[in-house]
Amino acid sequence: MQTGKRRRTALDKVQRGHRYTLSEACALVKECAFARFDETVDLAVRLGVDPKQADQQVRGAVVLPHGTGSDKRVLVFAKGDKATEAKEAGADYVGGDDYFAKINDEGWLEFDTVIATPDMMSIVGRLGRVLGPRGLMPNPKVGTVTFDVGKAVREAKAGKVEFRVERKGAIVHVPVGKVSFEEGKLSDNVKALVNTLIKAKPAAAKGTYLRSITLSSTMGPGVRIDPASIEAEA
Repeated sequence: MQTGKRRRTALDKVQRGHRYTLSEACALVKECAFARFDETVDLAVRLGVDPKQADQQVRGAVVLPHGTGSDKRVLVFAKGDKATEAKEAGADYVGGDDYFAKINDEGWLEFDTVIATPDMMSIVGRLGRVLGPRGLMPNPKVGTVTFDVGKAVREAKAGKVEFRVERKGAIVHVPVGKVSFEEGKLSDNVKALVNTLIKAKPAAAKGTYLRSITLSSTMGPGVRIDPASIEAEA
């Protein structure tokens, strides 16, 4: 198969076991992309934490300097002046009971981010079984439960990404751009995310915190990054 040949060619370009500098990794990921669409570039960071322990959870959000390259569809649960504020900030959908029914009864999920004012969480909370498993449940820790809906919407549209360490493997997976991005923009986004992860390090975490960092495109091979190179370039 032609796709198989392209993937093997991409794999041959990556030196197994080698840890590249951030600049080298960004260039290599772009070089190894072979799909006929603009592939998403993802960062996978394995952390030196035990996610099963309550005091070693790592969760947060960061606005990437150059966005993700994708236009996020934002749903806001708000009413009155806050609903107006959300619409003016660029929210795609704004409402309350109407969108609750649309999601709960019709299975509608044509959105990427959910923001809610605190007084609307009594409604949104009932959607936990639908939104929770998909990582869409609003949370004050990442700024998606707030009365400052205008700011929250603008940040989401500008490229705000949320992260949460997985219980299995202690890995954080986050999209950091597209292969069409310039190397410098990918590098800036990676540094912004990694620096945010470092700031979110739990006090209970011991030993090496950034165990491994891997950059890859949707179809391309993973490229390992030397964590020290990110700190040096930050």
